[in-house]
Amino acid sequence: MSWIFLRDLLSGVNKHSTGIGRIWLAVVFIFRLLVYMVAAEHVWKDEQKEFECNIRQPGCENVCFDYFFPISQVRLWALQLIMVSTPSLLVVLHVAYREGREKRHRKKLYVSLGTMDGGLWYTYLISLIVKLGFEIGFLVLFYKLYDGFSVPYLMKCDLKPCPNTVDCFMSRPTEKTIFILFMVVTSCLCIVLNFTELSFLILKCLLKCCLQKYSLKDPSSQCVSAPTSDMLNVVR
Repeated sequence: MSWIFLRDLLSGVNKHSTGIGRIWLAVVFIFRLLVYMVAAEHVWKDEQKEFECNIRQPGCENVCFDYFFPISQVRLWALQLIMVSTPSLLVVLHVAYREGREKRHRKKLYVSLGTMDGGLWYTYLISLIVKLGFEIGFLVLFYKLYDGFSVPYLMKCDLKPCPNTVDCFMSRPTEKTIFILFMVVTSCLCIVLNFTELSFLILKCLLKCCLQKYSLKDPSSQCVSAPTSDMLNVVR
């Protein structure tokens, strides 16, 4: 699987991220994407061929493997990486939209195309919420599918066409458990970073709005708008 597109996407988003967002990107790229590309894919290589049961009944091993691993763990990990990274594409597309508007109008409409203000502020906020949802959702899904975050040494299977209860063994269970726990820890770290960044942006917005309201002494001011003057661009 080629990860060049995802790498380029993360590099582009880095230009329009906050400080916390850049830390999140570094964690995703170094501790998740590179670890997956360099090591995890090789650890789970040909996992079905290395899955063995103490019986030679045709079809028994295939049925048992499908029961214990309805989705390959490493492929689910890859899907998680893709799903938690692509919401950042919203930010890149919004900046591209701003660039297109300026070209069409042939004048400068924004102070800076990548400034976290107006509609871009909302887009960034939405991308954070979506990433949080995916991170938590995949952790819950992983736990439910595999009954925890470890690979057992011994699995007992009594599904047809197995004639009786047979013992099945997964290759390198300790090594795979270590990688899964590493994935869980990095996912939890990303959840903390996303939640921190989300809270920071909201608090910063509310503080700026309230300071503007206090300085203008205007009781009609509301702290529900984005902290910029180009708010009308949201609907354009």
